[in-house]
Amino acid sequence: MKQIYCDNGSTSFPKAPGLGEAIGKHIDFNGYNISRGGYRKAYSLEGEIIEAREALCRLFHCTDPKNVIFTPGATIGLNMVLKGLLKKGDHVITTSMEHNAVVRPLTQLEKEGVLWSEAQCDAQGRLNVEEIRKLIRPETKLVLAIHGSNVCGTLIPIKEIGSICKETEIFFCVDASQTAGSAFIDMEECCADALIAPGHKALLGPQGIGIVLLSKRMAGAMKPLFSGGTGSASDKEEMPELLPDKFQPGTLNIPGIIGLKHAVDFIEKEGLAAIIEKKQRITDAFLEEVSNMKGVRLAGLPSGGGRCAVVSLDFVNLDNAEAAFTLENEFGIMTRCGLHCAPHAHKTLGTFPQGTVRFSFGYFNTMLDIRLAAGALNRILSSR
Repeated sequence: MKQIYCDNGSTSFPKAPGLGEAIGKHIDFNGYNISRGGYRKAYSLEGEIIEAREALCRLFHCTDPKNVIFTPGATIGLNMVLKGLLKKGDHVITTSMEHNAVVRPLTQLEKEGVLWSEAQCDAQGRLNVEEIRKLIRPETKLVLAIHGSNVCGTLIPIKEIGSICKETEIFFCVDASQTAGSAFIDMEECCADALIAPGHKALLGPQGIGIVLLSKRMAGAMKPLFSGGTGSASDKEEMPELLPDKFQPGTLNIPGIIGLKHAVDFIEKEGLAAIIEKKQRITDAFLEEVSNMKGVRLAGLPSGGGRCAVVSLDFVNLDNAEAAFTLENEFGIMTRCGLHCAPHAHKTLGTFPQGTVRFSFGYFNTMLDIRLAAGALNRILSSR
């Protein structure tokens, strides 16, 4: 039975070609540390890390490689920004489509006196940016928005939100967990003060590495969430203001950075436009297949425009968990069922508490995968 992986919203698979080899080669032949050893191998490796930062700046139009902060993942990055920027009395605006990586830190901060509001999206996950404007108060310090829903794929208009934030001098943070590597994101164009993403999803890198890209203004306003050795200003007891050291204590996940650099090189070689076009074509084909199916409800937008490669289905006369189990065990199709760590999004879409069966497509999915997945769905639905 052919195995078809449709859970790229959790992590991409397969990864960029040669990723494992690149990481293994580093570990076997170049596994040194940076910012510590005063020898040529360490200096050479530091040059590779700088090249990784420069590649990420090219991809997202970040102005300064020093403002690229490496983290263990997007969740840590979101916590760094929220807890590093906000204090008692500050107000935050988010959307009703946010992941628990935003909701839970804000719930924790609320107990410490931080206030937050959700701009309500419609039943397809779309946001009218005027809902953001309505919620702005004198104490509003940050707007944080998910770019692409990890539940239904609907895109949030970050360029328009960024314009409002620039006009009102409010910090703007973009959670690009589902879109980094599969959408054009220009930090300057959308006036983003922070862009946060994992390396292991559409960026096609390994797990355990993430990025936080900061504007100069945001980097100056944030305090470090973690403290420790940096290999710089070691005579000082406080964290240095020098970037990226201010936010990067301890030894970095250098194999992860090497792997992410390899993956970003692959994206640049293939061309981001070509990657976006292929994933859009695959998503459109799947949406066309499921649009006329009886016994299943599509969450989110009915067409590929305005969404990323995430499609969620809610089965009418069949438990979603049973549907997902059948898809894998009888047809070899791997999906993700449940609330996807985003209960607020499911409440917005009307799929709470049952959740959905989520298909999330990657660059290496094919039209054959789509036909087989659609055929499996038709067989499951016709048996009910």
